[in-house]
Amino acid sequence: MSKVSVKICGLQDVEVLKSMINLPVDHIGFVFAKSKRQITGIQASEMIHWIQNWEGPKKPASVGVFVNPELQELAAVLQEAKLDVVQLHGQESPEFCRSVKQQFAVKVFKVFSVKNDLEEDLSGLDDFSGVLDGLLLDTYDPKYGGGSGQTFDWGRIKPYQTWTKREGIPLIIAGGLNPENVGELLSGFQPDGVDVSSGVETEGVKDIEKIRAFVERVKG
Repeated sequence: MSKVSVKICGLQDVEVLKSMINLPVDHIGFVFAKSKRQITGIQASEMIHWIQNWEGPKKPASVGVFVNPELQELAAVLQEAKLDVVQLHGQESPEFCRSVKQQFAVKVFKVFSVKNDLEEDLSGLDDFSGVLDGLLLDTYDPKYGGGSGQTFDWGRIKPYQTWTKREGIPLIIAGGLNPENVGELLSGFQPDGVDVSSGVETEGVKDIEKIRAFVERVKG
């Protein structure tokens, strides 16, 4: 079985979660940022309860997705939903990421949005050295920052991969992945993890057959 981790993001429904309960999924993502997949801490808490009953090889970690949150907002959500990871999708500083880890005893994943038309400026990456538990690359979306359902130029992965290897943290790829294209990403670029949301939906709703197909392609 492949060691690449799988994150299914944007869960909103306990029934979908129940139907996934025997799949080898590593992370379940809940969106608290403004989005059509946004949920409340109470809704997440109900789904996290089901994660405790997971029948797959191991329980997935629960990940909360936020964009430029205040610490008070995080505190309110984490009081209701016992998240394992806080994923920060905005312009959060290294100092803020460090505060989140210290104050809430959670892991922190930071998302970097890749723009296809510009030379990437990676100079700020070193400021996050020793701070992060994972780095996630997503396609830049001017409206939401990410979650566009579009892929980025995977040729841009390499410098980030060099950095995460040096840091000893996983590099997770998001942005437009689906059961059809994830194999090409894995064989060509060997990321540590993959993150999917709209690519396992049908008409905006999570589709268990697509989720199963995606997990099978990754885990082999």
